[in-house]
Amino acid sequence: MSRSLEGKVAVVTGSGQGIGKGIAVGLAREGAKVITNNRKKGSGSLKRYNKAEMPEEDWKKMVSLAGDAESTAEIIKAEGGEAIPFFGDVSKPEVAEELVRTAIDTWGTIDIIVNNAAGLGTGSITSLTEEQWDYMTVSRSKAAFNLMHFAVPYMMEKKYGRIFNCASDAWVGLPDNDAYSTSNAGVVGLTWAAAKELYRYGITVNAYCPQGESPAHAVDYNKMLRHVKAITGKDPDPRLLAAVERDHGDPVNLAPFFAYLAQEEAGNISGEVFAMKSSGTIERYCYPAITGRAVRPDGEGPLWNVDELKDVFAEILGADYVSHASKSAWQR
Repeated sequence: MSRSLEGKVAVVTGSGQGIGKGIAVGLAREGAKVITNNRKKGSGSLKRYNKAEMPEEDWKKMVSLAGDAESTAEIIKAEGGEAIPFFGDVSKPEVAEELVRTAIDTWGTIDIIVNNAAGLGTGSITSLTEEQWDYMTVSRSKAAFNLMHFAVPYMMEKKYGRIFNCASDAWVGLPDNDAYSTSNAGVVGLTWAAAKELYRYGITVNAYCPQGESPAHAVDYNKMLRHVKAITGKDPDPRLLAAVERDHGDPVNLAPFFAYLAQEEAGNISGEVFAMKSSGTIERYCYPAITGRAVRPDGEGPLWNVDELKDVFAEILGADYVSHASKSAWQR
């Protein structure tokens, strides 16, 4: 590694395991001092899943990937880096403030924030409970806001800061994942707004939609494959499976993305949404743009009538219009 982040202080929430762990370890290898974080000691995955409900192989794989903020910090320190574990739910303002204060009191600054903490799960409009909705929405967007709220004043003072907010490709709308899609779309909106506010202070804000190995992927992905086989009677296309496996490799591979965007030369890259895979693929989402418009001619009154709107919508939507809702999942 290039040690390009020597002297920088990074906070990575949700870094006990999976994507966050990989990012934290990777940033430390680039020279950053890192505060690792998750809600409580011990792996959340091991508490969330029931061993009796999955094959032994899946359970062993999940155990091998599980961890918490302390185990991640120990990996960093064993490699010669500096790290402090911090336990607490940063969706609570007082916890987020204490985390930021820990960075300032320990190392005197805070340079990089990776808002990786999130509540995962699935569920449709009819099946989701209020508890599931809150778990998947609050933990992501409010946690990101809280940490930014308390850290940004320090960044503004030094005219430098790099903020990365974790989203998912589901931000464009994934069927049967309504709360999850909502939380990720909210993070994208927060990223765009904050990026515009903070650009003049030398602070960049970008969103990332990552894919990499994690305990949840090991369990839920294999469960999905068994479900597909039960419905169709055959295994999914092996070529597709191979591609998915490549994309869900070691999340440490994602770290150079953050390290580069933390450089001074990348200070003009802000307000972006990137999809990134541990196999090395990086994709950039386009910013929303108005693609059709109709205006009432002068002197004809402010309101359309229903008969006119047939032609208006035909013009706005175009002859080749296909409803986004007709697609079973997102298409890029």
